[in-house]
Amino acid sequence: MKRKSVMALLLSLSMTTAMMGYGGAVASAESTEATTEATTEAATEAATEAGSEASDDQAAADKVAALIDAIYVQERTDDTDAQCEEAKAAWDALTDAQKALVEGEEASPEYFGRDTGDASKDDPRNQDEIGENELLVVSFGTSFNDSRAEDIKGIEDALQEAYPDWAVRRAFTAQIIINHVQARDGEKIDNMQQALDRAVANGVKNLVVQPTHLMHGAEYDEMVEAIDAYKDKFESVAIAEPMLGEVGEDATVINDDKKAVAEAITSQAVSEANYDSADAAAEDGTAFVFMGHGTSHTANVTYDQMQTQMENLGYKNVFIGTVEGKPEDTACDAVIDKVKEAGYKKVILRPLMVVAGDHANNDMAGDDEDSWKTQFVESGAFDSVDSQIEGLGRIDAVEQLYVAHTQAAIDSLGK
Repeated sequence: MKRKSVMALLLSLSMTTAMMGYGGAVASAESTEATTEATTEAATEAATEAGSEASDDQAAADKVAALIDAIYVQERTDDTDAQCEEAKAAWDALTDAQKALVEGEEASPEYFGRDTGDASKDDPRNQDEIGENELLVVSFGTSFNDSRAEDIKGIEDALQEAYPDWAVRRAFTAQIIINHVQARDGEKIDNMQQALDRAVANGVKNLVVQPTHLMHGAEYDEMVEAIDAYKDKFESVAIAEPMLGEVGEDATVINDDKKAVAEAITSQAVSEANYDSADAAAEDGTAFVFMGHGTSHTANVTYDQMQTQMENLGYKNVFIGTVEGKPEDTACDAVIDKVKEAGYKKVILRPLMVVAGDHANNDMAGDDEDSWKTQFVESGAFDSVDSQIEGLGRIDAVEQLYVAHTQAAIDSLGK
């Protein structure tokens, strides 16, 4: 009986131990499952939170993009000032990560974020107390601060020095640019209507308008139309010639203005490139390419006239092009072919524009695949392609040409 009892006890203990082991395994499995579920839940919550944050970041960036697009317009309204302030405040409230996400129809991080120089060096010339004689300098405008101060203000300063008895004031024709500068830098520049209204309100009697445009193109025509609507509000009004003077009928028609500009810009480019003359540059295999804007206006013949002028002056290594490819023979690919066929292996690009703004920095000298610099490099025809990013407005000879045009306009008033 004892032996049977012992055996029964051992069997009972064995079964109990087995049961306990089974229970422990079940408990361990349940614990592992619970841990996995907790980890998965935490990961899901973290992903959800991260997704929510990313969504919030994009929403904040999209709001700023919409505000930028709202002021990227060519019409000023009663809401423009408030819209400019709202856009800048919303941009300033973004984190750096959010700013990088800003993208709209026209908006990008560069709208507020690109460093274009010190706006405080400029003078919007929107002061009252004008007096009886006003010299209104009308430009398309630029949002590039350094170029605005050196090129547009450079011309205005030269005119003010030459005509101290006339109050020099400024107007831009591009409301898009006016809004950009106002929103980003807090600098308020008059558009044509504001400038003319200011002149009337200040009792101006004699108004002379000096456009900084290159030619009698579409922008010049729009400016003249705006001034015509105000002519009866002044005793006398005169509009001075743009930089290159009268257009002429075809590519062979040139004038003293075009000659003066051709000599001035070539001399400046040659000097910047450390050559003694255009001939010396040619002997070294260097060509200069001046890139203008281009226009579908009939005044586009002006660019061909400038090419004719360069050739007449003996500048065989100077070529004229246009970013818009109008006229067609001044398109980038056409100019590349001309320079290549002439045998030059070094190229220096320079803007044929009053200001070195967006076109000069991006379309001409930028790194995008469609920039002129990139196209010249990828043609594989040249050993080097360099850029001189300077507007024409800072060249003294060009400034003095505007001074002469203004004098002719003043003389026409008999004042």
